[in-house]
Amino acid sequence: MSRNTVLAYRRDLEKFLNWNEQNLRKSVHEVDIPAMTAFLDHLTHQGLAATSIGRNLVVVRMFFRYLMLESVVAESVVDLISSPKLWQRLPKVLSPEMVEALLIAPQGSIDRYARRDRAILSVMYATGCRVSEVIDLKLSDVNLDEHYARCTGKGNKQRMVSMNPVAIDAINRYLNLERPLMVENTLNDAGYLFVSRSGKRLQREAVWELIRRYAARTGCGTDVSPHTLRHSFATHLLARGADIRALQEMLGHASIRTTQIYTQVDHSRLKTVHSQCHPRG
Repeated sequence: MSRNTVLAYRRDLEKFLNWNEQNLRKSVHEVDIPAMTAFLDHLTHQGLAATSIGRNLVVVRMFFRYLMLESVVAESVVDLISSPKLWQRLPKVLSPEMVEALLIAPQGSIDRYARRDRAILSVMYATGCRVSEVIDLKLSDVNLDEHYARCTGKGNKQRMVSMNPVAIDAINRYLNLERPLMVENTLNDAGYLFVSRSGKRLQREAVWELIRRYAARTGCGTDVSPHTLRHSFATHLLARGADIRALQEMLGHASIRTTQIYTQVDHSRLKTVHSQCHPRG
């Protein structure tokens, strides 16, 4: 599993263990169906989506299977709990005009690291990369002359992503005018493309925060996240006629089924295909 997956599973398992300690104080031998039902009710009342509740249940289920393999418990009642039914939610997508407004939102007059932030936003929209892939980019991964970058996705799988002139220009301005000042007091520059004010690798939470801030400034909404730019990238490409298999490779999806959700978001493309291909279109 990737580092981010391990961290996410650990957080989910700690959530269950902490909840049990505070509410039931049952040993692993005493966890029963009413206890698990109460835990799932707790997650529901916290406002978690069905997908998040399902992931929490899977983590606890695998934990108890591990305990069975280690002969700590004889059986696992968690296997008797069915996962919540998942409704497929269409991702939030920004219009091209809203994306343009977001990309130019960082302003040097009011934002301390406007050039870095512009470069981050431009790279995310140009490549469709996940936030973890963007913050893990190193200077050696980026070829500005050839307009591409090498990113490492889930399962440590590497792929090449293309960058448009807007992203290239934003990166150049950041590298020439801002990054040198951010790393000048760093004893050992690790070579990450995007760094914090102390010259260290930028954290994903910082990217979430800056995107929320600029989204609020431009009126894009309060629920805009790094993944919103990834969704917008995919939907806008499909709207302009991109092949779904090519899009799958660009996004780094292991399964085409994951990519196909964007065909449901882009209604304009489906209308165009229907009008062009139907005998009475």
